[in-house]
Amino acid sequence: MLKTFHVKTDHHDQMIDVTNQVQDWIREEGVKDGVVVVQSMHTTAGLTVNENADPDVKTDMLRRFREVYPWDHPEDRHAEGNTAAHMKTSTVGHAQTLLVEDGKLVLGTWQGLYFCEFDGPRSRKFVAKLL
Repeated sequence: MLKTFHVKTDHHDQMIDVTNQVQDWIREEGVKDGVVVVQSMHTTAGLTVNENADPDVKTDMLRRFREVYPWDHPEDRHAEGNTAAHMKTSTVGHAQTLLVEDGKLVLGTWQGLYFCEFDGPRSRKFVAKLL
C-alpha cells in the first residue's frame, strides 16, 4: 500500500505537522500492526519527528537552521542558489520509519511527524508505505 500525500507550503522555511494525515490513512487502511515508512519526494524538503506541543520548538528549530545554513553564503556555488535548503534536508533526513500498533502510530507523548519545507512556498508531496 503506497499513498501519496500533498502539502501546500506558505513560507520559505516551514514545519507542517502531518501526523494526523498519516494516522487517518492508517486507520482507513485498517492496519493494526506494522511499520509505516514516510518519504519526501524532494531534495529541499524533508521529514522529521519532533515535539508537537509547543510551537516555539518549530520556531526555534527553523531559526537555528537559518543560522547554521545561511541562505546567502558567499561560497555556495549551486546555480539555483538553494544550497542551504539541500543542507537542511540532509540534516533532518528525507524519510522516517514509524511503528504502528493497535492501529495507531507509536509516538511519544509530545512527538509529531513534520514535513519540513526549506525552499518554499511550493506544492509538495510525500509518500507513505505500510508494511
